[in-house]
Amino acid sequence: MQKILVANRGEIALRVMRSAREMGIKTVAVYSDADRDALHVRYADEAVHIGEAPSAKSYLVGEKIIAACKKTGAEAIHPGYGFLSENAAFARQVREAGLILIGPSPEAMEIMGNKLSAKAAALKYNIPMVPGTEEAITDIEEAKQRAVEVGFPILIKAAAGGGGKGMRIVDSAADFEEQMALAVSEATSAFGDGSVFIERYVSSPRHIEIQVLGDSHGNILHLFERDCSVQRRHQKVIEEAPSSVLTPEIRQQMGKCAVDVARSVNYTGAGTVEFIMDEQLNFYFLEMNTRLQVEHPVTELITGIDLVKEQIRIARGEAISFNQEDLEIKGHAIELRVYAEDPDNNFLPDIGTLQTYITPKGPGVRVDDGFEQGMDIPIYYDPMIAKLITYGKDRTEAIERMLRAINEYNITGITTTLGFGKFVMQHEAFTSGNFDTHFVQKYFVQGSLQNSKDDEAMIAALIMEKLLSEKKVYTVEVIGDDLRNWVKNRKEF
Repeated sequence: MQKILVANRGEIALRVMRSAREMGIKTVAVYSDADRDALHVRYADEAVHIGEAPSAKSYLVGEKIIAACKKTGAEAIHPGYGFLSENAAFARQVREAGLILIGPSPEAMEIMGNKLSAKAAALKYNIPMVPGTEEAITDIEEAKQRAVEVGFPILIKAAAGGGGKGMRIVDSAADFEEQMALAVSEATSAFGDGSVFIERYVSSPRHIEIQVLGDSHGNILHLFERDCSVQRRHQKVIEEAPSSVLTPEIRQQMGKCAVDVARSVNYTGAGTVEFIMDEQLNFYFLEMNTRLQVEHPVTELITGIDLVKEQIRIARGEAISFNQEDLEIKGHAIELRVYAEDPDNNFLPDIGTLQTYITPKGPGVRVDDGFEQGMDIPIYYDPMIAKLITYGKDRTEAIERMLRAINEYNITGITTTLGFGKFVMQHEAFTSGNFDTHFVQKYFVQGSLQNSKDDEAMIAALIMEKLLSEKKVYTVEVIGDDLRNWVKNRKEF
C-alpha cells in the first residue's frame, strides 16, 4: 500500500494523513469548492477537486471518490468518520472497483448499521439488552401492550437512527400512539426508513463505549472504555478515558461483551461498541459504530496505540501485533469538542471567520484541528473546529490541564464551546464523577457564560478606572463565587 486517498476533510483528514506519512505512505486529498484552501488539501501529496460545496455534491458522491483514486493511483481509501464512513453501498463500490477500504466489510456495516439487526447479532452471544422489542414495530396495539409490560417511561427509537433523531420518550400509554407517529415521521424524513422499536427508558444513564480492533486472522481485542456522558441534543461534547465509575470487574465484562459483538460479524478494523449504564452500574448494548470515532484520541493517549496506523496495517492484511494482555491503562485523557456553537443559545451554530486563532501548547496538550487564523467556518458541514485533548497521570491532572488549555486557547470572531468546557471542568458533578447524560439539562443555564463574561469585563473596567484615578498599582484576587458578589456590591480596594 503505497498511496491512500482520504475521503474526508478537516481535522480527521489531517490526522489520518499524518499517520500515513509516518508510515511512508503517500496521501491524496479530495476537496469541495468550500475547501479549496483547506489545510488538509495543502498537506496531502496530491489533491483532487470533487464538486460543489454541499456534501451531497462532493464528499457523499462515492463515484467521484473512486474516480479520484483511479486518477491518482491510490490503492486504498480511508473514510474517516461521517460522510461515507458507514455506508455499506459505498464499501461495496470500493471492493468492486478493486480498491481497499480501510474499514470493515460492507456486510458488517450493514448488520451493525441497523439497530435491530445489530441487536439480533449481539443476542447470539447473550449480550445484555435493555428490555423492549427485538423487531420493528408493525402492530401499534401489540407494541403498546409490550410497552405496558416493559413499564413506562419507554423510549421509541429509529432502527436506522443516530444523533437523537427518530427518538421519543413516552411517559404513559395515553401518549403512545401520538409519539409513535412522530418518531416514525422523523425517522422516515432523516433516514428514509421509518422502522422503529421500543426500549425501557433508562432515566439516569451513563454513555460508555468500548474501542475494539479486529483483523482478518481472527484476532479481536478491546482497548478499554471511553465515557461520553456529557452531551447536548444526544450528541457528545466531552469524552474521557478511562471512565471514573467502572470497576476492574465491570471493565473486563464490558470488554468481553464488546469483543463478542465484534466477533458476531467477523469484524475487521477499528470499531466502537456502545453501551448504556444505569445507576446500579448495569450495562446494556446500544449499537456498534463501524468506523473511527471522533473521540479516538483519548484511547490513543491512555494506551499508546496509534489507531489509524492499526487500521492501515489491518487493511494491508497484517495481524494485530499485540495481545489483550499487552494492553494496560496509563494515566487519564479528556477530550473537548471545540464547536463553532453558542452554548448560551441552545448550542446553535455560530458560523463566521476565525479572526484570532491561537492554540494551546505545553505538557499533556494535544489539538487536532483543520483550521488556521483568518479562515472561515463553512456553513455546509459539521461546525467542529477542533478537538482539544489533555492527558495527565490521573483524572485530576487531566482536568487541571484542560482548564489551562482552555484559558490558553484564543479564538475570536465566533462563539465556541470552550466556555462550556470550562464550566464542565469546574462543576462539582463532573469533578466528582457523579454525572450522567442529562448533565446539560440538570446544571447548565443558558446565558450563564455570557453573564460570566460580562462580570469579567466589569471587573477589568473597575480595576482600570481605580488604577488610573489613583495612579497606583493594586493586586486584586477574587476567587470563585465571590466574583459576582464583588461586582454587585462594587467592593472598594
